[in-house]
Amino acid sequence: MTQPLALVVYEKLLPGTQLVNRLQDLNYRVRAVTDSNTLLAIARQEKPMLVLADLESSRADICRVIAELKGDAATQHIPVIAIAREGDTALLKAAQTAGATLVAGETTILGHLSQFLDQALQVE
Repeated sequence: MTQPLALVVYEKLLPGTQLVNRLQDLNYRVRAVTDSNTLLAIARQEKPMLVLADLESSRADICRVIAELKGDAATQHIPVIAIAREGDTALLKAAQTAGATLVAGETTILGHLSQFLDQALQVE
C-alpha cells in the first residue's frame, strides 16, 4: 500500500521537524515546504492527502496561501490543518476565514495529531 502524502509548511525548525517526525511515525510520506509561495504548485503536482501549515511566517501571509489553495479547483478538496501558538486566536480565526479545515495550537497538534488527522480527513 502506498503511504499517503502530507505537505508540511513551516519556517520554525523545532515544531516543524517534530511535526514531520510524528507524521512519519504515523506512516505518512512527508514533504516539507519551506517556501510557502510554492505550496499551490507543489500541491497541484504532488496531489497530497492533506496540508499542515504553520501560520507564523516572516516571509509570507500563510492565510493568503491557504485561501489560494482552497480557491483553486485542482486543490480545493485538500484538507488544511492550520497551526499557530496557543492563544493566538486572531491568527487561527484568519485561517478559518481563509478556508482551513481545522485550526490548532502547536503544542496541542503534536499531542493529538492522529485525532486531528482523523477529523480533517472525514468525508462529509
